[in-house]
Amino acid sequence: MIWGFRQERGAWVKAEWRRELLVCGGAAGLAAGGFALAAGLRGRWPAGTGAVAVPYHAHLWDLLHGQAAGDLLFNWNSGYGVPFLADFFAYLMNPFSWPAALLPRDQGQLAVFLVALATIGLGTALMAHLLGRLHPGPRWLRVLAALGYGLCAWVLDVGGAAPMWLWGLVSLPLLGLVGDWCLHERRWVAGSLCVALVWAGNLYTAALATLMAGLVFAVRLFATPRAFRHRVRATGRAITLTTAGMLLASPVLFVAVRAARGAQPESPVQPLGRSGLGGHLAELLPTTTGGRPLPDIAIGVLGLLLVCGLPFNRRVRVRERAVWCAALVLIVLGFVWTPTVLVWHGLAIPAGGPYRVAFVLSGLLVLAGWVSLAHRPDLLTLLGGAALVALIVAPAATRRSVHTSTCVLLAVGGAVVLAALWVLEHRHTDRRANALATWVLGGAVLGNAVWSGYAPLGAAPDDSVPPAAVRAGHAAVRAGADWPDGRSDPGPHAFTPNDPLLLNGQGGGYFSGYLPTVVAQLLHDLGAGWTAGGRQTGSVTDPVGQALFGIRAHLDDGPPPYGFTPGRAPAPPLVTVLPPGARPETSSVWARQESLLGSQVYDAPLPVPAGGPAPTLHGTSGWSVPPGGDGTVFTAVCTPGSTAYFHGVWYDGTVSGLGTSYRSDGEQPTTAVAVHRLGTVPADGVVRVTLRSDVVSQVPARPIGCLRADALAAAVSRLTATGATRVEAGGHTVSATLPPGSTGTAVLSVPATEGWTCATDGGAPAVPTPVLGMIGVPLGAGASRVSCAFRPPGLTEGLTVTSGTAATLALVAVFTRLARREHRPPRRERRAAARA
Repeated sequence: MIWGFRQERGAWVKAEWRRELLVCGGAAGLAAGGFALAAGLRGRWPAGTGAVAVPYHAHLWDLLHGQAAGDLLFNWNSGYGVPFLADFFAYLMNPFSWPAALLPRDQGQLAVFLVALATIGLGTALMAHLLGRLHPGPRWLRVLAALGYGLCAWVLDVGGAAPMWLWGLVSLPLLGLVGDWCLHERRWVAGSLCVALVWAGNLYTAALATLMAGLVFAVRLFATPRAFRHRVRATGRAITLTTAGMLLASPVLFVAVRAARGAQPESPVQPLGRSGLGGHLAELLPTTTGGRPLPDIAIGVLGLLLVCGLPFNRRVRVRERAVWCAALVLIVLGFVWTPTVLVWHGLAIPAGGPYRVAFVLSGLLVLAGWVSLAHRPDLLTLLGGAALVALIVAPAATRRSVHTSTCVLLAVGGAVVLAALWVLEHRHTDRRANALATWVLGGAVLGNAVWSGYAPLGAAPDDSVPPAAVRAGHAAVRAGADWPDGRSDPGPHAFTPNDPLLLNGQGGGYFSGYLPTVVAQLLHDLGAGWTAGGRQTGSVTDPVGQALFGIRAHLDDGPPPYGFTPGRAPAPPLVTVLPPGARPETSSVWARQESLLGSQVYDAPLPVPAGGPAPTLHGTSGWSVPPGGDGTVFTAVCTPGSTAYFHGVWYDGTVSGLGTSYRSDGEQPTTAVAVHRLGTVPADGVVRVTLRSDVVSQVPARPIGCLRADALAAAVSRLTATGATRVEAGGHTVSATLPPGSTGTAVLSVPATEGWTCATDGGAPAVPTPVLGMIGVPLGAGASRVSCAFRPPGLTEGLTVTSGTAATLALVAVFTRLARREHRPPRRERRAAARA
């Protein structure tokens, strides 16, 4: 009898799981299909996809196919050599990113789009399942409610172009399910593994999702009457489970924290301005775009009506309503007040968008809306919700971000949704009426989501790079490949901020939140440009800089159809030798380049004001150039026939001289302008440069340098003769064979980031001695071989903590299994009961 009951219960559980999988699959399919349909109707990829996501996925393709010079620990492609593990964790740990390697390399945008679809689908499916755990209700209504989360405005405006942030869409409902397990006091080990998966996928969104999941857990814990002991036990399980999961992800945590500590500081951004009540309320409405940066939290007409109707739903217990409404008010206020916004973002407002956390508020809105929908909102609830929506629309309608389509969608869509919900309430015993109302409601929700995705795609600029140009650039860079004897640099031409990854070259261009300060400062000091306050660097563009980094092939800006022209130049090997006693000079960019080159190749005289508004010299810190008139004129005397270059760094204005005129868009400290070629010095040796600007701007004390080509050629020949005769590079190692008995300092044209150790002639490894930011290895009395290896700081400690945590989890799992067996009747008794 007992056996028969268990069989029946098992069959019932399997049937329930099949139905649940069907619901979750339906939610995933509708969300992914709606996102794809919106992009397909517009015929455009989500804005921003090509700038960061596509290059990183191209590099992942190279890594998985063995075509990258580096490995997971180090990236030889970008910044002339940078740590990579923290960037891998930040940009490529979405598990759906890895199958992208099955597509052709030149289909990067399609790969990223498919990653987005898969992540959106999984996040929506998990939310649909979480809604069922939150409160039982009609299955297909759960699908429609979850669709508001999977296609919320944050996904359509921000997340769809960033697979790394999209993992947060999965993290929030997954952690919500873990909280549900804690409430029911089960699956401690599985919950810990889920927390580890969340934190390993993306630290940034994991922290936000964990905070919101903790709030939802607290709401559920206190929304219904529970015994005090149960609350204590559930809270203890949640805390210990979360701690164990985070410790299990220690390699990600330790490496990321150490990398962030040494990273270039984020460029300062203006504090959040006052957008007014109407501005924030407008973000609750569908298809609002433009205006000030505000949180993208819209979850569609259905979700908005349900959330607004929750306070009026008498079928939800007063205590439960009060707790949910209080949580909503608390979080909404946290998104309006600047100090709490700073707390959400770790006390630093991101330069790329001040409301990257918006998805967590959208998730909370969907959960609260489902509480109302699951309790079958009556007419009073629907009318109250509609009235509250009208109160939201009134102050928001005057905002520029609220378009005519928004009002039409609210009016038409709101009427359809209200009618369908009314039918579901008053004809809930009529299966045909219920089915019809559900289909109508589904069509309205999906249409709302597709149009909401279509609208921002239409408003955003098309920043995609023509695939044919990318293929041609990749072929040109590969044709000039000479690694590790020399570099093939995709710069100074630029398709994206990460061209070295996109084209598989070895350049200076790199955009990363973990870009080391050492790298940014080295390139800045040697005359390369940067933006985003140094978090996005560019390649060196002048001949001396290219020689210092061993660049033998590069892409210059050129004519259509592809916009670039391949160039080549002789360069010394990646490892050169400076003679004993060489002392670096740092008075100007020209002096720093000559110090690393070991030869004097520039004329860099102090310029003389020769007309226009008089500039002011502030010693070695540079000139203040006033605006107005026909511009300030500087003159300098150089060797006739040499090539003049100008280094304005932070200068904002127009630079003219020797038949060349260009716009310099410098802005301290966010945008630094690279060294720029002016032209050939005339026979009289006078270089005349005119600076025109609208505001007071700064230039270095010696902004003009005249390069003597014969001196540079002699210096390159000398460095080649005294430098490495053979260079070998592994994934995160580099070694060089030097002429026997070499003395002085071996200089590797690699930024001296933390984590490098070097040895000579097989000796004990030691931390290298930086030479103006490059790796320097003293050769002592003489050496013939130098070898260096890189290990990410924090990796060893992280692996140690993870090993201990994994062992603890394994022991807990074993003891839990044994305890369950002790409580089960012996097999003989179970068989006897089955025969009875």
